Amino acid sequence: MIINNERDPNYNEKLTNISKALTEWQGPIVIVAHVDPDGDALGSTLALKRALDSVGKNTKLLMDVPRYLDFLTNEGEISDAMETLEPNTLLAILDVSERGRVWGVSQEGIDSAAFVVNIDHHGTNDRFGDLACVSPDKAATCQMIKDMIDSSDIAWTKEIATPCLTGILTDTGNMRFANTDSSVLIAVAGLLEQGVEYAELTDRLQWRHPDYYRVLGKVMSTVDFPLNGLVATVEMTKAMKDDLGPIADDSSDYVGQIRYAEGTHIAIFFQEREDKIKASVRSRGDVSAQAVCVALGGGGHKPAAGVSFTGISFEEAKAKVLAEAKKELERHNLI
Repeated sequence: MIINNERDPNYNEKLTNISKALTEWQGPIVIVAHVDPDGDALGSTLALKRALDSVGKNTKLLMDVPRYLDFLTNEGEISDAMETLEPNTLLAILDVSERGRVWGVSQEGIDSAAFVVNIDHHGTNDRFGDLACVSPDKAATCQMIKDMIDSSDIAWTKEIATPCLTGILTDTGNMRFANTDSSVLIAVAGLLEQGVEYAELTDRLQWRHPDYYRVLGKVMSTVDFPLNGLVATVEMTKAMKDDLGPIADDSSDYVGQIRYAEGTHIAIFFQEREDKIKASVRSRGDVSAQAVCVALGGGGHKPAAGVSFTGISFEEAKAKVLAEAKKELERHNLI
């Protein structure tokens, strides 16, 4: 998988062309994002849907919204996955690093779309679609959606700005991560001018179901510091889930609890699911979580990435990720 983190010199032109395609489309518009959606996936798609709805477009947003983000949506705004697309459908794919990670529409469904636009900020995106704007220098896809709406005739509202700000906040760690630059702060300021309740939003984004804390106790009991303490790991196995019984919480940000362990450069959360084993990887400084995951077939950003495995054991998956983590630490002469 090729990583291209360079700034796109034709960024504004590409966004303008996509905006024109969306606002002039006369048929249905289906909006999708990636599997296991996060704040940027929901925020960017929901902001785009509301923006297009405001100018009379016929849109559907397909997503299995996580419980902790459901407060952002209104009744009837979210649709289930579709087996087939209606004729003359424009498919807008947002925040998806590769076609295989699209949720809500099959690969055959993507091929059947009359037109496909691709808006994303992952360096591993191969620029698929009829029109693609991929800008890894942007902190979030929501930042790109803001730029696109700013360049259009669509009027901002609080209802559009709120999910748009959500994605920027979640992908920058509430503006604590290294991807927070002056352009992010300017974008946030512009969204706040639309009446977003900032304190209320940032507080609400931290809410978790009480089950989250039950799981947290189990997860944190597994904490380990391999590779001379340069890596912090935690895990959640199916056996641990069985011990807990039915769990209402669906967030998986436990890696955030260990990413600040003193002396570490990489944090990893290993999660055993029914159909796969997932590793969420975070890094700091020059060390790249993206490099670790891309080497194993995954993707993401330099400070935050992920990879999934099927057909191997939990311990084998852990060993593969830790081996790549070691290579990345060696590349920076840390071990």
